[in-house]
Amino acid sequence: MLKRFTVSNFKNFKDEISLDFSKIGEYSFNADCLSMRLIYGRNATGKTNFGRAFLDIKILLYGMFRNDENSVLINADSQNTAKFIYEFQFGSDEVIYKYSIFENRNLCDEELYINGEAIFKCDFKNSKFDFQGLSIIGAETVNMNRYLNNDEMDNEYVLPFLRWLINNTAFSDDSLLIQLFEYVRKMGMITVGNDLLYSNRNFLENLKNPVYLHNFEDFLNLMGIECKLVLQELPDGQAELYFSQNKLVPFYSTASSGTLALTSLYQKIVSNPSLIYIDDFAAFYHYEMAEKLICYLKDKYPECQLIMTSHNTNLMTNKIVRPDCLFILSSKGTLTALCDATERELREGHNLEKMYISGEFEKYE
Repeated sequence: MLKRFTVSNFKNFKDEISLDFSKIGEYSFNADCLSMRLIYGRNATGKTNFGRAFLDIKILLYGMFRNDENSVLINADSQNTAKFIYEFQFGSDEVIYKYSIFENRNLCDEELYINGEAIFKCDFKNSKFDFQGLSIIGAETVNMNRYLNNDEMDNEYVLPFLRWLINNTAFSDDSLLIQLFEYVRKMGMITVGNDLLYSNRNFLENLKNPVYLHNFEDFLNLMGIECKLVLQELPDGQAELYFSQNKLVPFYSTASSGTLALTSLYQKIVSNPSLIYIDDFAAFYHYEMAEKLICYLKDKYPECQLIMTSHNTNLMTNKIVRPDCLFILSSKGTLTALCDATERELREGHNLEKMYISGEFEKYE
């Protein structure tokens, strides 16, 4: 799991902000939501930016391009680098990966620690490198000159050492670095509504499997959308999804925005992700459907860490979540759990939504 994430000087977050999954309250109810965090905040507090910060490690280690690469990356009031710290827990082992980047996304420095011991430290700005800890992970025979003299190590791009090390070393499948790399690969961010009319061809190809199609149909029905689905192959060989009524009705051109939002979410979670950041989670859902979806995610993906942002206060309830899993993101860049945002001892019987609307947690907004 990702135990703790910290970022600073990134977009609107000038000061350090953290989300700690290991910090939980002494509540006996809804233990199934301990891997879930639901974040509230007024408009323009940075809920979307926080998600982008979470996924920055995937851009770094997998060479993914930013869809907003020309936008402001560093906080506008600072000339320093953006700093990221990821603290992972794999069994009894703790892995900490930290780095900082310049405005152009070039690396400034990079460090890796396992159980408190430094594996490597790279100061690219000053060309200082410490690889003394590679023996701890059995990589002491790696030819460092191949990395330091790599053609990609120029003034325009710095190849992350962790990425190079994993791709150029024969680690066993149970290696901590392989576990880290796989976790990051399965991380994802969903901005609900961004691709409502988008038909994912890989998803449709998967639906050719009757079991897969049946599971998707069951999911929609479970969410309250009564339907029967049919997949047909068109003359050009591509698959197309339909509602089965008295006649076949094209799915993507007739489904409601809520149904399309559910579809977008479903096709991204069925791949068993490690962590999903769902921005504006309940934007297209009736409150009952949103509750059903949270319960479904908790039950179906207990190993997946879920971070959701929302303005839907109906979800701020001990019926499905709990005070240490509900957070307020303030305009000042602070993130506070509800149980820490009041002097009251919040109990299962408290109406959290009513308290929130009445201003109980206002000083943390």
